[in-house]
Amino acid sequence: MRRHADIESRDASITLALTLPTDTVLYLLLPLHAEVFGVSLAEAGILLAANRLVRIVGYGWVARSYERHGARNCCMIAVLGSAASSIGYALLPGLWTLLTCRLLWGLSFAVMNIATQALATSEPTGAARRSGKSRAIIAAGPMLALMSGAAIAEFWGAPIVFVLLGVVALGALPFAMRLPDGHGQKVTSGPRFGLPSRLDVWSFIQGFGLDGLFVLGLSVLAAQALPQGAGLAAGAALTLRYVSELVLSPVGGRLGERHGSLRMLILLSLVSAAGLALIGMGALWIGAIGVVGLRGLLQPLAPPVAASLVPAAEQVSALARLATWRDLGAGTGPLIAGTLLPILPSALLYGAAALALALSALSLHRAQAR
Repeated sequence: MRRHADIESRDASITLALTLPTDTVLYLLLPLHAEVFGVSLAEAGILLAANRLVRIVGYGWVARSYERHGARNCCMIAVLGSAASSIGYALLPGLWTLLTCRLLWGLSFAVMNIATQALATSEPTGAARRSGKSRAIIAAGPMLALMSGAAIAEFWGAPIVFVLLGVVALGALPFAMRLPDGHGQKVTSGPRFGLPSRLDVWSFIQGFGLDGLFVLGLSVLAAQALPQGAGLAAGAALTLRYVSELVLSPVGGRLGERHGSLRMLILLSLVSAAGLALIGMGALWIGAIGVVGLRGLLQPLAPPVAASLVPAAEQVSALARLATWRDLGAGTGPLIAGTLLPILPSALLYGAAALALALSALSLHRAQAR
């Protein structure tokens, strides 16, 4: 049983690793080549946010579809959707056609994200270890694609990159076809937007601080601290995010397996909060490197915690709810950072985010006691 869970988790992770670059490379190339895609810079921002917005609305439907149709059928459709969206970026310029592609990708990602987390945690024994290995496999795709995509775009233009990424995404079909057939885990819980649990609150604040605020704030603060090389420095720090997931997520998974996923999540969240505070106090690069590394350790811990706190019949719904709250936080973070960073001291904004993350982590002690 444990070996089957390992293989299924690996295949789901490879599926997402081969399709995720269709999204991550767009974050790199769309703002730089907006005119090639027939949009303004402001419209590019809308497009980059659209996939997250549709996931916030659509995760409940995705969870029900997973229960109804199983991992294999859902992920095969999601692979085709991701390939179609990528080729659409290249061949269908203009706001409305690209928006359609972004919405298609958002739902496709939601399916594969739920599948990777559900299959990694389907067997309690080894769930944290599988989750860590899963995050490392998934990170390898964007890490390689960001480097090669930038180089190809320099010589042959941005659109050809997405045609090639669409072809690569189709290479995920054989792995999706190996996933378990039939019904996924039963979804029985109530509405996702009821009162959030302590873990939901932590997920929102983690998405807000470590994804939303950190990513946008890094670019703004880098421009202030290093005007001549801000783009390269911030880009290197963000690329390090995937390197840290590749290298450190398996370590985080093993730590969770040995010492308890919830205990390690609380501890690493507290240290991450200290990293955010360092950024706010002016230690930009030390804090940024620390946050990126700690994020890699944290990534595999939340899904096993969410799965362990509910009955097996409610695990997919719990994972969908966790992902929804994280997306809400990650979507809110850039909006608040973009509004407040120009008018508030960075120490105040980052300090508040650090305090919120620390308090949300400490509140999980009660769940640990239960």
